[in-house]
Amino acid sequence: MPGGRHAGPGSPPRRHDVRGRRFGRWATCLLAIAALGAAPACGVEPEPTPGAATAGDPPAPTRPAADEQAARRAALEAYAGYLAASRAASGRGDPHHPELSRFLADPLLTRVRLTIRKAKEHGAMRTGTLVSDPTVTSVSLESSPPTVEIQDCLDGTGYRLVYARDKRVVPGTGGTRHLATATATRFPDGRWLINAGVSHEDLPC
Repeated sequence: MPGGRHAGPGSPPRRHDVRGRRFGRWATCLLAIAALGAAPACGVEPEPTPGAATAGDPPAPTRPAADEQAARRAALEAYAGYLAASRAASGRGDPHHPELSRFLADPLLTRVRLTIRKAKEHGAMRTGTLVSDPTVTSVSLESSPPTVEIQDCLDGTGYRLVYARDKRVVPGTGGTRHLATATATRFPDGRWLINAGVSHEDLPC
């Protein structure tokens, strides 16, 4: 998103009792367009050629700018997919939910799966709503592999870890509104996947 969390979502909460401490380490893991324009030379105005820009047309972005825009869109889509997949998998207690591998890659994928598995072993599950407001902070298309950095203000106050049998909130796992960061990476097959994420619960937003 959701070390730390994609990301998805959460770092260790405050521990309120012995049972809550059992969840402490993993409970909240879930988790310039540059335009080119050309002016005609003075004199007779040339006839426009097919496909050529006219005075009323908006300027077209350069190739690098268009690539950056596409990368931003793809990264944000992957991030939104990561959060949605994590919520769905956590709600079902399914660490191998098919949507996870659609939007996540290792090492984050393995961490999210482990978190969900541990919650299931303790009889717990995630429920509620996680509110996200992500923005792209940097795009590095020249790096190998290309990456996009994302910053988010995650509101987990309505997203709770509860015991599956009675929906009672697991002690010490209350949600907060805090900063989160994630990295989207373009893989050789062209897909943008979220493969790193950190939840900064000490930084409210």
